[in-house]
Amino acid sequence: MKKSLIALAVLAAAGAASAQSSVTLFGVVDATFAIGRGTITDRTQLTNSGYNSSRLGFRGTEDLGGGMSASFWIEAGMNNDTGEGFGTNVNNQASGAGAAVAGRQGLTFNRRSTVSLAGGWGELRLGRDYTPQFFNLSVFDPFGTNGVGTTQTLNSIITGVTAVRASNAIGYFIPGNLGGFYGQVQYYMGENVRGGGAATEDDGNGLGLRVGFANGPFNIALATSRTEYAAGDVRQSNLGGEWNFGVAKLMGHISKDRNGAVDGKGWLIGGLFPIGAGEIRASFSRYETDTAGDPETKKLAVGYVHNLSKRTAVYTTYARVRNNGGAVQALNGSTTGANTSSSGLDIGIRHSF
Repeated sequence: MKKSLIALAVLAAAGAASAQSSVTLFGVVDATFAIGRGTITDRTQLTNSGYNSSRLGFRGTEDLGGGMSASFWIEAGMNNDTGEGFGTNVNNQASGAGAAVAGRQGLTFNRRSTVSLAGGWGELRLGRDYTPQFFNLSVFDPFGTNGVGTTQTLNSIITGVTAVRASNAIGYFIPGNLGGFYGQVQYYMGENVRGGGAATEDDGNGLGLRVGFANGPFNIALATSRTEYAAGDVRQSNLGGEWNFGVAKLMGHISKDRNGAVDGKGWLIGGLFPIGAGEIRASFSRYETDTAGDPETKKLAVGYVHNLSKRTAVYTTYARVRNNGGAVQALNGSTTGANTSSSGLDIGIRHSF
């Protein structure tokens, strides 16, 4: 009888532990018919991620008790128009892109690959993740840095590999119960051999910080970072905000970047305008650098998303860029001459699960 009771207790404990854990499969499949027009070449293609980034992911959480939890998140970008996976970068340096080529043979968890511990003190997150310096460019862009409407403050950015994500990262997020204040700090490593005195031994090491305040319809955040390279450190800073008026959500951001001796700066202003089951998106953005001629690109983008359900939407976006000072930015795979224009059109469908 005693052995039977012990066995039942063990099974009950195992059942309770199982009930406190969860694993979720999730993803987005977004197909985009994209047209690009330039003064040199045009391009028409079926591509992806015109509204949301196509992805496949797994995430899970285990309740450790006492307000503590452990979790994981692995997320792979994918080209659903061809079946290829996206590439990654292993060391936050140009040399780390070699793994990206091999990664195109299958899914690579390039978007996020982290394990976390969380509690009332906040969250400690380890692995490949978004950098703090990226969030303001995306959160305060009506197009969420996806598709032909993506803000020019990202499309023209000069900060390189760690502009969006970093590998080998140690991140900390403050708890979400601080009266609307939020923030994170992240340290990432290039993981080069040290001790030999090489000038490049710190390449790919960096530190990013983001702090913000959100209360009701108002949200504002500041981010800054520095990534070390022997050729010249890379710095990326931005300030973004939004105000939700109910009938419209207005947003904007400004950015200031440096890559070695080159400076870049830009800004965006835009909004989201709900209309029935859909939403109009619009923005105007600008970015310039201080290289010869002060190259500058301005972009106007407008689009519409219509939600067929909570998970399925159809959308279209039109954008046009104007280049000055020798800039040659073009849209949707086209090419254009210096100081000329380019236009692009996205038409697509997005399904999430």
